[in-house]
Amino acid sequence: MGVSKLLPTLTRIAEALDRLAPTAVKVSDLKETDAYVWHADPMGLEPVERVNRVDFDLLCGIHSQKEQLLENTKRFANGLPANNALLWGAKGTGKSSIVKAVHDRINTEMPGSLKLVEIHREDIPTLPSLLSILKKSKKQCILFCDDLSFDAQDDAYKSLKAVLEGGIEGRPDNVIFYATSNRRHLMARDMIENERSTAINPSEAIEENVSLSDRFGLWLGFHNCNQDTYFEMIRGYVEAYNLGVNEEEWKPKAIEWTVTRGARSGRVAWQFVQDLAGSLGKHLR
Repeated sequence: MGVSKLLPTLTRIAEALDRLAPTAVKVSDLKETDAYVWHADPMGLEPVERVNRVDFDLLCGIHSQKEQLLENTKRFANGLPANNALLWGAKGTGKSSIVKAVHDRINTEMPGSLKLVEIHREDIPTLPSLLSILKKSKKQCILFCDDLSFDAQDDAYKSLKAVLEGGIEGRPDNVIFYATSNRRHLMARDMIENERSTAINPSEAIEENVSLSDRFGLWLGFHNCNQDTYFEMIRGYVEAYNLGVNEEEWKPKAIEWTVTRGARSGRVAWQFVQDLAGSLGKHLR
């Protein structure tokens, strides 16, 4: 058989091998900017020029959580021992906002000292590849996963456990892991109950599932706020953005807004302020 006849077959084989080959990782020295998003397919870090965040001083009703996370992050930024942090609790209470605000506050005080890298929950299995890049960069990095939780038949949490603590290599010294979750133990209750009911030793099954959250040395709880705190949040935004509307005017509207939402939280307060600003023809800048 001539070479010309073999060529199409060889080409198809080469293309098939290319598809099976591991995706090349796009290496980054993290010099472009202070924030990045990790993508698993193809693997690489995408620079984020403008992070969507709320100013540190505008986060109300979570003073203790702010100060604890800021202190922990300052130690890490200065190369001192610090803990992985789990921010858990009710939705819309400022868990992810506080991580981004703390990162901004640290870099305002010490420009360029800290990188923020977001990884999506579904990309956790590629965490070792990302950690290899971050380790080589030698930059102090907050590895951030928003809304982290695991359901039945999801084994990704096992690789995360090994990376956080306990693995042969563990996480690099220049990386700290911050995660937010609505679940204190990151696992669905029915997942824990199912493993307990089918295990030979039920207590060991529970310990296995909650041991992931134990890898986080700093736990910060977030809860729905009361009405006074809700008003304080709105007041802060109104003043910060110079909306020029008096309290007697926006308060009744703010109360009505919470009734329609069925909750009070930082997210609800921000959504109200956006609606208020739009109705006034003002920009939030």
